[in-house]
Amino acid sequence: MVDCKINPNSVRINFTIYQSSSAEFAIRTFILQEPDRTMSQMQAWAQSSNAHVRRLASEGCRPRLPWGESLPIFKADPQPVLAILEQLKNDPELYVRRSVANNLNDIAKDHPALVIQTAHRWQGASPEVDWVIRHGCQTLLRKDFVSVRDLFGYAGDRQDQPLVVAATITTRSKEVAIGDRLAFEYRIRFRAEAGLLIRVEYAVDYVKANGQQSRKLFKLVEKKIDGRQGLQGERQINFKDLTTRKHYPGLHQVALIVNGQAVAKTEFEVRRG
Repeated sequence: MVDCKINPNSVRINFTIYQSSSAEFAIRTFILQEPDRTMSQMQAWAQSSNAHVRRLASEGCRPRLPWGESLPIFKADPQPVLAILEQLKNDPELYVRRSVANNLNDIAKDHPALVIQTAHRWQGASPEVDWVIRHGCQTLLRKDFVSVRDLFGYAGDRQDQPLVVAATITTRSKEVAIGDRLAFEYRIRFRAEAGLLIRVEYAVDYVKANGQQSRKLFKLVEKKIDGRQGLQGERQINFKDLTTRKHYPGLHQVALIVNGQAVAKTEFEVRRG
């Protein structure tokens, strides 16, 4: 825990550290009020012998910390945050490295090119740093796969032959009631090549209340395969209403995505239960 007080009669911020847990929510008020001085202190905390304090240095300055006050100053310019992450990217504690990865993922939502540049610069420093890069690019892997495909060595099309030779996705039924599940099957044939790194996802185009569609991606498989063996499987789409997603009747689509490219799709109707 951290207790921070700004002394109105001096230019100093007084910090008292209770080294038993992180305090990423408490520090954000002081970043907003005194960003330069607070970040200077967090640079020092990044060198602490205590993992909780080192984690605070990263977690406390995440631009988009869940359930925390956002930091618009770092959404606009994340360079002060990256200076902290540079110190902690190879931290001996996974507890700290996970925070670095989450922070990097926050930055990617506003500055994808900067995160890709940083990832290229960090890549290969150690297996731990490569893990941080991988998890720090999760948003890019979902929303802008092509931008990071080469960074992680995913297979792509060749001039003489595409990656995917044939693909199908088929639902067990052409309609489903809200509250039920819809099963689907997929089959993919790849070019005959060993050691293909692939990421297979399915995308559901949900109908919203206004009748427009909104796409959500779900991962199916991510691994190296022998393309001569192909790939197949099945999955269910749950249409039970959740606190984070409400379902509406209408024509929906489900698409099969391989390494960022849609290779097959089908339609089905969602009706009221």
